[in-house]
Amino acid sequence: MQVGYVYSEDYLEHDTGMHPENAGRLNAIMKALEDTGIIDLLCPIEPKLASIDQIQYIHSPDHIRTVQVFSSMEKATDGDTPTSTRSYEVALLAAGGVISAVDAVIDGVDSMDSVNGIGSVDGKDSVDSVFALVRPPGHHAEPDRSMGFCLFNNVAIAARHAQKKGLRKVLIVDWDVHHSNGTQNAYYDDDSVLFFSIHQYPHYPGTGSVDEIGAGEGRGYNINVPLSRGANDADYLYVFNEILSPAARRFGPDIILVSAGQDGHRDDPMAGMNLTSKGYGQMAGLVRLLADELCGGKLVLTLEGGYDYGALSESVVMIFRGLMGEIDAVTEVADDDISGSTRKIVEAVTELHSGGKIL
Repeated sequence: MQVGYVYSEDYLEHDTGMHPENAGRLNAIMKALEDTGIIDLLCPIEPKLASIDQIQYIHSPDHIRTVQVFSSMEKATDGDTPTSTRSYEVALLAAGGVISAVDAVIDGVDSMDSVNGIGSVDGKDSVDSVFALVRPPGHHAEPDRSMGFCLFNNVAIAARHAQKKGLRKVLIVDWDVHHSNGTQNAYYDDDSVLFFSIHQYPHYPGTGSVDEIGAGEGRGYNINVPLSRGANDADYLYVFNEILSPAARRFGPDIILVSAGQDGHRDDPMAGMNLTSKGYGQMAGLVRLLADELCGGKLVLTLEGGYDYGALSESVVMIFRGLMGEIDAVTEVADDDISGSTRKIVEAVTELHSGGKIL
């Protein structure tokens, strides 16, 4: 199977100084990919700037202008989200990078851009999954405001782009430790997008309770699994097998997108979860299995959080190993490894969604 990655040194030009979300995160990831030799096995994909029309799939014109003006002034859009002179352009490139990843798994990649030319057909290389290593992150960005280090909602924009290309149903999986309020709100009343979030709760930004299940036509298509502080690999894998997998199979997506934040790692300073780097690889392996089974392997991940350089870079390496099939997907978890609080949350989610269209 061919796995790709999106990256540009321009992503380093979103200068946030000593802010936790800084260029050092991507530098650490790229060094780890090079040191392990994994980068030589991947297909590089060049990101393109998202157009204003594409950003407007999710965001209001006023919000776009605000990001542009604040960036030109090097002014933070809120207390958590700094900008620099190039931040607006880099944010367009971040959204465009995830769009480019979607294009790659749908249309293939020009052979000249591929490292090894696997699966070349009519000048295109087939790519099953792509990890977009972009910044700034996006999943907290609301349609009309930036927040939580995020300027534009990269994954939400990419989901609508996939639909513009003819794919009808999109599954968005968010395993960042913080709830994805922006993505949830973008599709809260939309039954063409199944949104699944597993996150620490209570925690920033305060949303993501079990009973936030969607509205109108989207009722039942928004699944939140708020876990208690200290949840580990077994807890997450149990939730994936008990909630995500059956929901995905019933929904039948045409593509799967993942907001991949690695800030649930046990070494990350921004939260209190107990995930390991291998656990992230196992989660990636499970999502890859679902993509292979349900949508011809079409899978795109985009980088969200992760603020300990070592934990983040090691986790990304393991995610790529999971995408390449080098880590076995865990489809069963030993009962003794699952916490009682996680079992209660799974029961609550299942009961709340029972009789619905997805669970």
